[in-house]
Amino acid sequence: MTAFYVGVKKVTAWPQDKDGKPGYAVKYEDGYISWSPADVFEKSYFELSADDGSKLTENDINRFVHVTRTIGFDAKTTLVRAEALNSFVSIEASSCVDPKNYDERIGEAICLSRIKDKLWAHLGFVLQWANFGLKKDGAE
Repeated sequence: MTAFYVGVKKVTAWPQDKDGKPGYAVKYEDGYISWSPADVFEKSYFELSADDGSKLTENDINRFVHVTRTIGFDAKTTLVRAEALNSFVSIEASSCVDPKNYDERIGEAICLSRIKDKLWAHLGFVLQWANFGLKKDGAE
């Protein structure tokens, strides 16, 4: 029976042209090396900043998400819409108590900080999967 699968893996890669086409040589955990066209590779893989690829960095989080819209919703509330590189959208709100203290820039910074905190968890989940795979029976 045919089924759909989703997978996460971490590879080592370097730019390498093949037959005059830009691409990447890709080395897998078992040592197997293949080649991938640049557009296919760049759609599937995100370069980690850590030299050994063992962890996420603040640079990784900052490169993975960007604010697409900030709205001063009312006299004391800011809404922020941010989009990740995979097109996942996050929306956060921040409000102050007194409209006299409202500053949209501060509201945006608070919202973006919350969005990035969630992204740390999401990308941490992905990196954990890439580093250690899935447990077939769910056992420890």
